[in-house]
Amino acid sequence: MRRRGNRTNRRLRIAAAAVVACAVTTAPGAAAANPSPTPVPATPVCEVRDGRLTEISGMVATDDGYVIINDGANDEARRRIFFLDRECSVVRAVPYPSRPRDTEDLAVGGDGTVWVADVGDNDRSRQTLAVWKLPPGADRPVLYRLAYPDGPHDAEALLVTDDGRPVIVTKYSATLYAPSAPLRPGTTAPLVKVGQVQLPASTTSNPFGALGRTAVTGAATAPDGRRAVLRTYADAYEFDVADGDLITALTSGTPRVTALPDEPQGESITYSHDGRSLLTVSETAGQPPGTTPRILRYSPPPAAAPSVPDATPTPSAQAAGDETVSFDDVRTYVVAAGALGLVLIVVGLVAVTRARRAGSR
Repeated sequence: MRRRGNRTNRRLRIAAAAVVACAVTTAPGAAAANPSPTPVPATPVCEVRDGRLTEISGMVATDDGYVIINDGANDEARRRIFFLDRECSVVRAVPYPSRPRDTEDLAVGGDGTVWVADVGDNDRSRQTLAVWKLPPGADRPVLYRLAYPDGPHDAEALLVTDDGRPVIVTKYSATLYAPSAPLRPGTTAPLVKVGQVQLPASTTSNPFGALGRTAVTGAATAPDGRRAVLRTYADAYEFDVADGDLITALTSGTPRVTALPDEPQGESITYSHDGRSLLTVSETAGQPPGTTPRILRYSPPPAAAPSVPDATPTPSAQAAGDETVSFDDVRTYVVAAGALGLVLIVVGLVAVTRARRAGSR
């Protein structure tokens, strides 16, 4: 009776597997990750001691240092694109040809062009937003205006695709917007919604509590284009990018999480020039006197190697009668069921034929 019961249970599992094989689907955008990654202490890189840089909101790494911008600042001297060496000393400051509204993030293209995201809108009152492009060696950035299709949004994060398309990530809903037309100076390019990111839950300590764990304050892509990262005030979420498809990676990928606990006001993130580390820096305006912005280095968790299931049942599983159910089993039973049905049909036809002949006699 035990063996019979095991066979019955196995058949039920096979039938259930067949149903699941036909019905299972994957919910897009469902990102599962450890909500409370164990914090790994950051390594200080250098201190930014220039008095003009206390409202840092964006940073990218270069081969010889860093590029940094302030948040929207009333002081004209702070409204610059600052180039720093590896010791965090300012070596160049590029002014804007006109006053920016609220610069919030930086990105760098594959050709070395620096992109400035003038997309902040705390009051949600801007009719247009903008990006500035500073090609390598240029002495002035060029302004390109953009407009949302559904009213104003506050945003603090910018990514750039492999083909040079800017992607804006809104602060409180992690919605992705990109231009639907080429960028041209003097015109306003319409934006379209291209997706939404679902970040995993978090319990990482930060100055802004629960809100700080959900507000997207910065973004970056790795130098090789194979990874992208979004940050909040609490954590960094790193996505693998396949075949340059940044939007699919963000909207359907499962991120790896790096905790960024208790940064003063973390609004910037970038990859190191070699792509091995994540670098962050905080705004320190309004912090206790003597607080100096520091670039911090974090080591993100490695990508998990794809697992290859062992198709051979273990001896203990066989002894217990708990055989695994594979799709080969399902196929075998389907074929067997079809053959059995065909046999039954033939037997039925033979029986009917014999009955008719007996009746005719």
